[in-house]
Amino acid sequence: MSGATIIVGLIAIFIIIFALAGFKIVQQSETMLIERLGRYNRTLNSGINVIIPVVDKPREMNWRYVVQGMDGRKYSRFKTRTRIDLRETVYDFPRQNVITKDNVGVEINAMIYFQIVDPVKAVYEINNLPDAIEKLTQTTLRNVIGELELDESLVSRDTINMKLRTILDDATNKWGVKVNRVEIQDINPPADIRNAMEKQMRAERDRRAAILEAEGLKQAKILEAQGFKESQINRAEGERQAKILDAQGRAEAIKMVAEAEKEAIKQISEAVIDQNSNPVNYLVAIKYIETLKAITSGQDNKVVYMPYEATGILSSVGGIKDLLKEN
Repeated sequence: MSGATIIVGLIAIFIIIFALAGFKIVQQSETMLIERLGRYNRTLNSGINVIIPVVDKPREMNWRYVVQGMDGRKYSRFKTRTRIDLRETVYDFPRQNVITKDNVGVEINAMIYFQIVDPVKAVYEINNLPDAIEKLTQTTLRNVIGELELDESLVSRDTINMKLRTILDDATNKWGVKVNRVEIQDINPPADIRNAMEKQMRAERDRRAAILEAEGLKQAKILEAQGFKESQINRAEGERQAKILDAQGRAEAIKMVAEAEKEAIKQISEAVIDQNSNPVNYLVAIKYIETLKAITSGQDNKVVYMPYEATGILSSVGGIKDLLKEN
């Protein structure tokens, strides 16, 4: 084989390698920034793209990875890569000490969910995007927790998450990053504070139990009193209705007796008038005879007195005698 053939073969191999280096395959949800002679040229989309080797070069970007050590703790590692991931990314930041408004030191860690929406800004507007997001999140978290007391920070996680997301999203907007969500994972007060909080919680539960028991006894007494009251009212109402019905019965009986006497007097009056006699004397005599009967029906059937006007009444008895004679 001659030297010329070898040179031609080497040139062909070089051309093939050079051509292959110009092909860039970008996966879905990824992108690449191409610089031509050190200046931004274009952004490659997913699929097959062609660049000019040597002249065009992908721009590298720092990316953050979380690895777990031998001791079980998580550590952050930064690597450079030429492909920019456009998917939503989760950063789990290590624990940090913050001080609340009432000067209580607590350990807190957070997670941030963000997404690169403008790769050009993410590369050219900030030197190290993952490190910048981590430091910004930590400082913002200190500021937000520093405005709250310990009790408020423990029960206001949603408020803290919303404040963090709003501040971080506004700060990272110029970096081409969209912060979708921020989550507070743990808030750990010191051991003595936790013990005091547990005692307070236990005392509060005992107090609530005592209050509930007292409320139950109170309601039971109220219901018992209401039941007794209603039973008394029902009993009184029953007695009243019974008395009303008894009175109505007596009134009806008296009315019926009066009607009967009226009818009897009417008939007697008609009979006496037919005999040309005075009906008054007849009625008075009848009442007097009934009264004498009641008087003589006492003990030993003895009459102990005589009414003063007995002679006038006896004259009526004489009228009855004359009436009978006429018949």
